[in-house]
Amino acid sequence: MDPLLLGLIVAVATVLVLFSGIPVALGLLIVSAGFLVVFDGMRSLELMPEILFGKLDNFALLSIPMFIIMGAAIASTRAGADLYEALERWLTRVPGGLVISNLGACALFSAMSGSSPATCAAIGKMGIPEMRKRGYPDSVAAGSIAAGGTLGILIPPSVTMIVYGIATETSIGRLFLAGVVPGLMLVALFMAWSIYSTWKSGNMQVLTANRYSWREKVEILPRVLPFLAIILGVLFAMYGGIATPSETAAVGALLCLVMAMVIYSLWSPRAIWTVLRDSTRESVMILFIIGAAGVFSYMLSSLFITQSIAEWIGTLQVNRWVLMAAINLFLLVAGFFLPPVAVILMAAPILLPIITTAGFDPIWFAVVLTINMEIGLISPPVGLNLYVINGIAPDISLRTILVGSLPYVGCMVLAIVLLCLFPGLATWLPDVVMGPGT
Repeated sequence: MDPLLLGLIVAVATVLVLFSGIPVALGLLIVSAGFLVVFDGMRSLELMPEILFGKLDNFALLSIPMFIIMGAAIASTRAGADLYEALERWLTRVPGGLVISNLGACALFSAMSGSSPATCAAIGKMGIPEMRKRGYPDSVAAGSIAAGGTLGILIPPSVTMIVYGIATETSIGRLFLAGVVPGLMLVALFMAWSIYSTWKSGNMQVLTANRYSWREKVEILPRVLPFLAIILGVLFAMYGGIATPSETAAVGALLCLVMAMVIYSLWSPRAIWTVLRDSTRESVMILFIIGAAGVFSYMLSSLFITQSIAEWIGTLQVNRWVLMAAINLFLLVAGFFLPPVAVILMAAPILLPIITTAGFDPIWFAVVLTINMEIGLISPPVGLNLYVINGIAPDISLRTILVGSLPYVGCMVLAIVLLCLFPGLATWLPDVVMGPGT
C-alpha cells in the first residue's frame, strides 16, 4: 500500500480511537499495535515493550515529575491568592490596575505552577469576584483569567517545552529561553486588550476604588517573594552551568515543599500526601503518553509513513510560508480536541523533518506550536480553561466565558504572526545566553 494513503488511514483511525474517550496513551498503543500486526506481523509486538520503556530511559524525563511537584506544592497553598493580593495592592492606583494585576498574577502563578487549570482556579477564585464587584463585564472578568492561565505552558519552566525537547531531541535549556520573550509579549498583548476593552465599556473609573498604605503593600511581600526567588534560582542554576535541568528541578521541588511548610504551615501528613499523590498521578499520565508516543512514532517510521510525508512535502512547489500556514491550521484544529502533550508527542516527530527541510528553526517552531496549544485551552469543544472558570463562577455562562476569551485568541494569533515576521523574538535570547544554535 502507498505509504501516503496508509498515513491517511492511520490518521483517521487515530482520531476515531482518541475521540472514543479512552485515555490518550492507551489509544496510541492500540492504533500502533493494530497497524504493526496487520503490516509487519505478530512478531512486531515483541518490540513494543522494549520501545515503550526505552523511550522512558531518559535522564531528562526526571525533570517532569520534579517540576510537577513544584507546581503542586505551590497550588496546594494560598500562594495564588497572596500573589493576586500583592499585585492588586501595588497596582491598584495604576489605570487598569486591577485587570493588569489579574493577568500579572496569572503569568507569575502559571510560571510557578506550570498548570493552566490550577492557575485559573487559584487566581480566578480571587480575581473574578473582585472584578465583578467593581463593575467589570462578566466577559472581561472571566475571559482574562481563562486566557491568563494558558501562559504557564509557554513561560519557563514549562513541562510542555520539556516534552517537545524530548520528542525532538532539542535542547531544553534553549527551549525555556525561547519562551521568555514571546511569553512576555503575550502578557503585554493581553493587558493591552484588557485595558482597551475596559475603557471601551466605560468602567475605567472603578479601577481606583481601593487605596493601600505602604505598610499594607510591603507586609504581603514575604509570602510571595520566596516562591519567585525559587523560580529565578532554578533558572539561574540551569543557565549558569551550575546544574542540569533535572537536578535544578529536583532542588526546586524540595525548596517549594519546604517553603509551603514554613510559610503556609503545610505540616499535615494528609496535605503532603495529597501533593505527592496528585503529582505522581499527573507525572505517570504524562510519562505513559510519552512512552506510547514513542511506540506510535516507531510504527509510523517502520511503515515509512513519516519518511514518505516528509519526501512528499519536499516535492511540493509551494512557498514555505504557505506550508507553515497549513501546519499552524493543523495544530490549531488538533489543539481543539487533544491536550498539548498528546499533540506534541504525536505531531512533532512528523513535523520536525518537514520544518527543518523548509528552513525553519525548530526552537522557533516550538514557540509557535506552544501558542497554538494555548489557543486550544480556551477554545471549544474541549477548552479546559473555559470549564474551570465556569466551575468557579457557575452563574457566568460558558457562552459568556467563550465570548470573553475570543479576543485573547486574536492576541495569540497576532503573536504567531509577529513571530513569523520577527523570528528573533524567540531565537534572540537563547543565542545570547547559550550561543548561536547549531
